[in-house]
Amino acid sequence: MKIAFDHQIFALQRYGGISRYICEIAKRISQTNGCEANIVAPFHINEYLRNLRHSVRIDGYYVGNIPKIRRLVNVVNRHIGPVILRQSRPDIVHRTYFDAKLPDVKSARTVITLHDMIHERFQKVMPVASDAVGKRASVLAADHVICVSESARRDLIEIFDINPEKTSVVHQGFDLMPTVDDRPFALPTREFVLFVGQRWGYKNFDGLLAAYAASRRLRENFDIVCFGGGAFSRAEKSAIAARGIRNGAIRQIDGSDASLRQFYQRAVAFVYPSLYEGFGIPPLEAMSFDCPVVCCAVASLPEVVGQAASFFEAGNNESLGAAIERVIDDSALRSELIQRGRARLKLFSWERCAKETLETYQKVLS
Repeated sequence: MKIAFDHQIFALQRYGGISRYICEIAKRISQTNGCEANIVAPFHINEYLRNLRHSVRIDGYYVGNIPKIRRLVNVVNRHIGPVILRQSRPDIVHRTYFDAKLPDVKSARTVITLHDMIHERFQKVMPVASDAVGKRASVLAADHVICVSESARRDLIEIFDINPEKTSVVHQGFDLMPTVDDRPFALPTREFVLFVGQRWGYKNFDGLLAAYAASRRLRENFDIVCFGGGAFSRAEKSAIAARGIRNGAIRQIDGSDASLRQFYQRAVAFVYPSLYEGFGIPPLEAMSFDCPVVCCAVASLPEVVGQAASFFEAGNNESLGAAIERVIDDSALRSELIQRGRARLKLFSWERCAKETLETYQKVLS
């Protein structure tokens, strides 16, 4: 079986979850007997792909993330990429993003991966997605759609009215984070709960602020550390002050994955208040460092974390505060969640993801 992955995501992302996902499965497919995988990215800016040359055949060159040549990169990829794809005569073309104007390779079947339906579910509060039209067209045109969770699959079927038979679920893999800390941090002197990533909209950071402000137990004894997501905006600072939260109790820190592990290891709990996720890697990261997880029982999250989390009710900030307090105050519950988290991690690996992806390709060709 010959599988070719196209250029799209590698011209868009220097780093990122989708390009990481494609590299991980392509590497493992290349190591499978009877399979041949190549990535067709004539010009790309992706660092994962740059470091993959000894594992996967790559038709293309790394050009760096130089804004002035981005337009040239896109023009070359759009015209040269399809030519190289046709010449490689693959059995499967795995599209890596949603440019519906790219021509089909007539001798091949087309597969695409759907990671979430966030823009479609939250279009009233989300910025306009430049790929919204292409996403629908690409998904409908594909021979098969791989969804990273059953929740994402249900949303896809409901919103795009797609035939369920042309969809399947393959959960993403998971790797332990780097073990070498490249930058020492002065960790908070008080105990803290940890929040990771973007904070706007459906990520429900405002809900966490409300829950924290309403809980005397949390305010008086714990801080909140927000890792990543950029510095607090003026609106966020105003929201923190308006709730009467002590100055310095909520802080924002940026750093690498190797730095983030320090905070997972020291936090009393990892709080993931998001109201929607297509999959959800951060809870698995927290579990890998024995950090108890608090999250909402919505979308894909119960599917990913199983029973290894303290759940709260969506839209109920009192429920969120109570879920955090349960983890902090109940040592038996903490131990139980840690043990469940260790068991849960065994269900997610890139090896399993690649194997099930290959099985999906075989089904598409049969």
